[in-house]
Amino acid sequence: MKSGVFGTTFFLTFKSMKKFIVPTLAFIFGIYTSGFSQQKMLTMDDVVLKSKTSLAPENIEQLKWIVSGDAFSYIKTSGKELQIVQSAPSGSEKIITTRTQINSLISPLRKDTLLTIPEITWTSPETFAFDYKEYTYEFSSKSQNLSKICRLPGSEMENSDKFSPAGPIACTLDNNLWVFTGNDSIRITNESDPGIVCGKSVHRDEFGIHKGTYWSPGGHLLAFYRMDETMVTQYPIVNIDEAPATAKFIRYPVAGDPSHHVTIGVYNMQTGSTVFLKTGEPAEQYLTNIAWSPDEKYVYVAVLNRGQDHLKMNRYNAATGAFEATLFEETDPKYVQPLNPIEFAGDSKFIWQSRRDGYNHLYLYSSSGELISQLTTGKWEVTNFLGFNSSASKAFFEATAVKPINRDIYSVDLKSKQITRISSGDGVHKGNVSKSGKYVLDEFTGPGIPRNIDLISGSGKTVRKLLVAGNPLSDYMPVDVSIFTIKNQNGDSLYCRMIKPANMVAGKKYASIVYVYGGPNVQLITNTWTAGTDLWAYYMAERGFVVFTMDNRGSDNRGKEFEQATFRELGKVEREDQLEGIKYLINQNFIDRNKMGVYGWSFGGFMSATLMTRNPGIFRAAVAGGPVIDWRLYEVMYTERYMDTPAENPQGYFESSLLNYVGDLKGKMLMIHGTYDNVVIWQHTLLYLREAVRKNVQMDYFVYPGHEHNVKGKDRVHLLNKISQYFFDNLN
Repeated sequence: MKSGVFGTTFFLTFKSMKKFIVPTLAFIFGIYTSGFSQQKMLTMDDVVLKSKTSLAPENIEQLKWIVSGDAFSYIKTSGKELQIVQSAPSGSEKIITTRTQINSLISPLRKDTLLTIPEITWTSPETFAFDYKEYTYEFSSKSQNLSKICRLPGSEMENSDKFSPAGPIACTLDNNLWVFTGNDSIRITNESDPGIVCGKSVHRDEFGIHKGTYWSPGGHLLAFYRMDETMVTQYPIVNIDEAPATAKFIRYPVAGDPSHHVTIGVYNMQTGSTVFLKTGEPAEQYLTNIAWSPDEKYVYVAVLNRGQDHLKMNRYNAATGAFEATLFEETDPKYVQPLNPIEFAGDSKFIWQSRRDGYNHLYLYSSSGELISQLTTGKWEVTNFLGFNSSASKAFFEATAVKPINRDIYSVDLKSKQITRISSGDGVHKGNVSKSGKYVLDEFTGPGIPRNIDLISGSGKTVRKLLVAGNPLSDYMPVDVSIFTIKNQNGDSLYCRMIKPANMVAGKKYASIVYVYGGPNVQLITNTWTAGTDLWAYYMAERGFVVFTMDNRGSDNRGKEFEQATFRELGKVEREDQLEGIKYLINQNFIDRNKMGVYGWSFGGFMSATLMTRNPGIFRAAVAGGPVIDWRLYEVMYTERYMDTPAENPQGYFESSLLNYVGDLKGKMLMIHGTYDNVVIWQHTLLYLREAVRKNVQMDYFVYPGHEHNVKGKDRVHLLNKISQYFFDNLN
């Protein structure tokens, strides 16, 4: 379950407390005044519909580097006009074009006009492309002309690595891969079976895979995934818009069952031929992290066995598809999880990211696979690789070296291994490095800092301040936000976040909600303006609730041992840690221990229902959204990484199945599910309901017809009102 899938979406018997340490970091949101009654309270429309617009910190729209050089572009609003502006480090700027000009050029080609400027992609230093309706257009800043690159099939198309450096566009239509050049179209594959798809993401977006096509550096070759799902179990999604209802079947491989077979093709634009890499047997393996050599002669693939404990970095000949060499291997008694492709530093060296020493770090290899050096080391994680300078003598990256909830931007010298921190300020930095490596666009948020964007040099000197955003919530009632740590029984420091009403009354006891996720690849608490949460928690705090969250063992960016503590027994140590957080919460003199609730979505839904039934009596009310109920029904790639197969680990699957604890439910619990959920299939909560009926256990249940794993759009207002009202009704 990736963060994008398993919900960073928004959400969010007792002993002595002597072992807990005092809060290590705290900050207050807002300025406390006696005039709270004059300030507005958030509405649910604010929380959902305005959280990304008027109530989000000011931003610079479409800020990005132009293909080469050190100039960047962005969208500027001037009155009612939208301008695409080119800016230089010196501060000099020029208008490239405007929405009005684009509309004047596009109107002869179409009858309607742009209301905004679509996302642009720089295809050369003087041209950018964008999609509008069924066409892709290219604008030349030199000639000031707009032209159609090609006509595309609109909403049926899935774009991956779309734009070739040489100009053509790749896309998938009706499960087949196409390349478009001007008005010409080339069909690359010819699959007629709907169970086979080419050019799309595979392995259910695990292993850092988020696309299905990979252009070579010069754009002469196109690597692509071919996924055969014909052997995978089909699961019905019921469409109630038809009369009578119809079933749409999706391929959904559950733990222990057959998985899909993946191969990698390489299409040659010059010859029109396709070869497939000879990745060999077994067919059920994971082909991950595709990368090209700079000279376009080789394709590199991180090949992982289905058991996910043995990785091979293989090199293949791009012209013939032949396997050439295994450059290195990685094994782990629990699991290996490759998430990033190799990054070439010139022609003869590349960087590989690995957790082999317990933390994710950068390793420098020769192109033949010889380890040159470990570039970074320490009990912290590299979280994002940003690129090289023009000579490839330095690499840039983001990391947690200051503390796990922070992100800073660093450079490392590939020869001396000297690491330099080039960002400053306590919080979270997001970097974007220019092609030359001379400059970095640094987006920063931290305690009391909604968003700052600076142009800094490659050595960390501030060149220009581009944005200092104000507080978009200044007119709203403030809340008290703090970040701190407690110790678990293992001695680990666990980060916690508490959001309280700002105007708490001394001696009064307050109802509380524990918002939980708890699963791998997600970190809920970060040292940002809102401490990693969203406006729903603020909404509840304004209405008198304390909202508490903790990142337990198993969560992200704390090293391999911290994450792998959950191996083969999901829900066990996560629950142990959450109980430590709950002990801390209950021991606060402002908490009403008889008015506690717990809420989570996805893995958090699993954790919410786990805490409610395996430790009954702590919480009066719970909400479990889209929860995994039985891990035997969850997808192969994710589940087998953390649990092995049901045949290999029957005890672990049995103990983690929430069907075994339905009879222990005490208090009120609401389960929520989308009827079109293709991530945690609807069957999970239906089985739970059936077991509740069999055991005469009363519970509450609500479905969102037509919604997938996350309830989106305007219906999300209904969802959050439903959840909030459940706590209003049951914790007051």
